[in-house]
Amino acid sequence: MRLNGKTAIITGAGKGIGAAIARRFAAEGAKLVICDLNKANIEALVEEIKKSGGNASGFIVDVTDRSAIDAMVKQALDEFGTIDILVNNAGVLKDVLLHKMAEEDWDTVMNVNMKGVFNMCQAVVKLMRDKGYGKIINISSAGRFGNVGQTNYSASKEAIVGFTRSLAKEAGGKGINVNAIAPGTIETDMYYNIPEHIRDIMKLITPLARPGKPEEVADLCLFLASDEASYITGQVIHCDGGIFMP
Repeated sequence: MRLNGKTAIITGAGKGIGAAIARRFAAEGAKLVICDLNKANIEALVEEIKKSGGNASGFIVDVTDRSAIDAMVKQALDEFGTIDILVNNAGVLKDVLLHKMAEEDWDTVMNVNMKGVFNMCQAVVKLMRDKGYGKIINISSAGRFGNVGQTNYSASKEAIVGFTRSLAKEAGGKGINVNAIAPGTIETDMYYNIPEHIRDIMKLITPLARPGKPEEVADLCLFLASDEASYITGQVIHCDGGIFMP
């Protein structure tokens, strides 16, 4: 198994992409520390993983709350002994045109999507540096290039890219790989909240002519978390059906 003996923290793991990543990692032998704000979702996922023979601990953690993060990391170390992989998946949307955007909408999106990544990375990177090994995967978005009504979201997701590249340069010499994944249109609850005519347009602009599945993002995340990607760092890999072609 590709992650046998590794311990991974996954944020925003209650459903959607985060839950798919957790299931994929568990199937490959990882010991999991999964967190979300939705207690019921986390408890159900932990139970599911354990019934399938996996090993997982669940936490209710707000990634903007540094004290809660530190407590989770401490408990993870007490239980599993180390942390090898961090997947920063937690994120929120507060879409509105800029001239109507409340300052709170800006702050909430930036704090969760960007400062949450900073908080989680800072909480584990020293441990990874000391042991000379680590895999950090930050979930950005194809929306980083800008969408109407998403000045806050797009700014946060593009900021993750700059953060990822800078940390990759800082930590590469210590055996730490830092990469980002930029999903496009993925079949999550958020996708099905979009009006059907807009979803049809999204299919038209996607060369593969369909939305992606959370499991397809999870497969890419697994590759980056594995030692098969040992010579890949500082990269942003789009999983978007071909919308972005550099």
